[in-house]
Amino acid sequence: MTITTSPTVAAVEAVGLRKRFGDTEALCGVDLHMQWGEVFALLGPNGAGKTTAIRVLTTLIRPDAGRASVAGFDVVRDAAEVRYRIGLAGQYAAVDPILTGAENLRLIGRLAQLPGHLIARRAGELLERFSLSDAADRPVRTYSGGMRRRLDVAAALVQRPPVLFLDEPTTGLDLQSRNDLWATIRELVAEGTSVLLTTQYLEEADRLANRIAVVDRGVIIAEGTAATLKSRLGATVIELGLADEAVAARSQAIVDKVLPAPAERENSTLRITSDAGPRVLIEVLRSLDAANLTPTTLSVREPSLDDVFLSLTGRHTETDTGHNGSAPEVKPR
Repeated sequence: MTITTSPTVAAVEAVGLRKRFGDTEALCGVDLHMQWGEVFALLGPNGAGKTTAIRVLTTLIRPDAGRASVAGFDVVRDAAEVRYRIGLAGQYAAVDPILTGAENLRLIGRLAQLPGHLIARRAGELLERFSLSDAADRPVRTYSGGMRRRLDVAAALVQRPPVLFLDEPTTGLDLQSRNDLWATIRELVAEGTSVLLTTQYLEEADRLANRIAVVDRGVIIAEGTAATLKSRLGATVIELGLADEAVAARSQAIVDKVLPAPAERENSTLRITSDAGPRVLIEVLRSLDAANLTPTTLSVREPSLDDVFLSLTGRHTETDTGHNGSAPEVKPR
């Protein structure tokens, strides 16, 4: 079964989305536009509001304000039409541990109202695609975490949805399982599936996404390609490790005198971004040497998405635990 879509409307669009849970405003006016055939990543720490946005876009919860559509259908007014056109794999695998892998997929096929003669065939195709054929008749409770995750994504694809939502799809997976799932996502996009994923893994967004929206405290604070976001910082990142925080503070006061913009200090590390990396590095080392200060470590590299997030928010993506912008757990497919 193939679901037709119109190329004249956005795959996913949101304007001014707001959602509050008690005293916490999880979404504070989110706007986004996802094109057909792309991977769009919502990047941010735990509690940024990424999962809340996914739940609104997949009709699990209603926004308090704003509007959103998937494949041209409003997520509130046309919720049934939206559900018919999407697949969703949430943060936690929503598969039945008592059933076998094949039984789980056949059950999803029946719930999706696929023609009976296609259900078993589709289940077999997906089990093979996700390297689960050998475990097809085993109860899911015997699966590893990576196998359960692959089965969950397979279940989201049973009805061949044109838009796939993946909420932190590789959280908790080992490196090999993560790489395998990344490869599968690339294959799906090459075949025409449009993917909106949330992640707090900078490498995941960098390697998969055509475009990235950086989310913090319910607000999109930057958007663009990975290259565009990195270019905001300059061509080179210089990191100097000092003996301790006191030495780092003294060093910062010295190097700031020769820099066009202040260095960033995090504990005992100084971070400098510049379009004139080699010249700046020489000047910085000279100024420190004149003050009898010597770095214990030195690295020169290209900017990363972590640098982008740090410059925008003042912290790394993995270190924010003080704000909870997530909705209460909801697990229906």
